[in-house]
Amino acid sequence: MLARRVAQVVPTLVLVSLLVFGLQQLMPGDPAIILAGEERGDPVVLAQIRSELWLDRSLPEQYLHWVGNLLHGNLGFSWRIRQPVSELVLTKLPVTLQLGAMAFCIALLIGIPTGIFAAVKKNTAWDYLASFVGLAGLSTPNFWLGIMLILLVSVQLGWLPPSGYVPLGVDWRQSLATTIMPAFVLGNAIAAILMRHTRSAMLTALDQDYVRTARAKGLTEWRVVLRHALRNALVPVVTLGALELGTLFSGAVLTEQVFSIPGFGKLVVDAVFNRDYPVVQGVVLVTAFIFVMLNLIADVLYVVINPRLRVA
Repeated sequence: MLARRVAQVVPTLVLVSLLVFGLQQLMPGDPAIILAGEERGDPVVLAQIRSELWLDRSLPEQYLHWVGNLLHGNLGFSWRIRQPVSELVLTKLPVTLQLGAMAFCIALLIGIPTGIFAAVKKNTAWDYLASFVGLAGLSTPNFWLGIMLILLVSVQLGWLPPSGYVPLGVDWRQSLATTIMPAFVLGNAIAAILMRHTRSAMLTALDQDYVRTARAKGLTEWRVVLRHALRNALVPVVTLGALELGTLFSGAVLTEQVFSIPGFGKLVVDAVFNRDYPVVQGVVLVTAFIFVMLNLIADVLYVVINPRLRVA
């Protein structure tokens, strides 16, 4: 099973590259006019820019030129700031990785225990409360929650800085202080999703024969829940968790904008507005690669969680 998934990596990335390259050609506006600035009315300048960026070539030629550079490990150069895309990615990726990892830890710490508790306390006030909180988490827009947290925690209480980012290597305490609020905003929505799916999977697992057998042997209820039911219920949750983690790592545009976090989200927004195609292409390809790798990791975790899948 794992070998088949590894073999799908290259076709997936090729398809993503075709989609990214093709769809961005539909974006309105001429990159050469934007890059020309005050000389946008000079046809000579525009022709020179188009020639340098291969914009005067046919679309197949442009695509093959870009793919050829990719095969040599070259993501291209930013048209706007004349910096290698790989350097931009390496600069922004650690920021988004830190933010995404913190958000996912928060989501796991809240979502899975709450889902287990709601399943065990099915149809009680605790179950209804957990479901209500989960629905509220899914329904609350990230940008609104972020603004409210800034007003309450930063402006009113003065506990945390309202925006900005400090790298971990510079000051880890200040780095955590600047990222804990945006991480909570992102993790809140993921926690609600994990809670609902964990509850559903646990309810299914608790109705299985092996759970009734474990109870008949006299095992304590929480041992039955955590050791027998949870292990099987986690398989679909792992799939969901891998996809949601990929979403976090791809960059939460609105949240990064609200908190002025210089991650992938801000990088993509700036690149789109400036028609900086190489940056858009590079970020999307890196994001797609992260998604594929996370799904491969999920396949490995399936076997670790449920050894019966090794025969598949």
